[in-house]
Amino acid sequence: MTDPTPATIWRHLPNALTVLRMALVVPLAWLIREMRYDEAVVVAAIAGLSDALDGFLAKHCGWQSWLGGVLDPIADKLMLVACFVTLGMVGAHPDWLTWLVVGRDAVIVAGAVAWHNLIGRIHAQPTRLSKLTTVVQITYVLAQLLHLSRWFDLPPRLLDGLIWLTAALTIISGLQYVAVWTRKALRVRGAGA
Repeated sequence: MTDPTPATIWRHLPNALTVLRMALVVPLAWLIREMRYDEAVVVAAIAGLSDALDGFLAKHCGWQSWLGGVLDPIADKLMLVACFVTLGMVGAHPDWLTWLVVGRDAVIVAGAVAWHNLIGRIHAQPTRLSKLTTVVQITYVLAQLLHLSRWFDLPPRLLDGLIWLTAALTIISGLQYVAVWTRKALRVRGAGA
């Protein structure tokens, strides 16, 4: 048995950073629920930096893996859903926005489970629109946390605009996911018939 080389050991760092981001979900949600927004901003910043670093390392060092491709979007979704739910609980935004974001993600997860059970292993392939939606959702959460903290007082119109932009992109990208993956499923099932 050979000893693992340092390069082999380090190639798991992106996945370890993703797991760290998942571990930050509960403390972040708790801080928001307890209205400790200054600390929540710090935890959200650490989560964001770990996300950027794991993506950079995976791409630029060639440390990409199937597991990382699955874990990374799950970590993003867990973080965003927790933030939207707890921000809704403290009255930072309307309940319908929480339900919209959670509903879209529930549809995507249900579709992924159906694909896995009916067709086979799924390979996460976020669309450009989905990536843009995630960026806007993250921007909204960070803006809301900064606004609620003692550090910034953002204009209400800016937050309202972000709410409506987030809602629009969430709906459109959700419909796109359903359309794209339904077409793929029909094509795969048709080819197997």
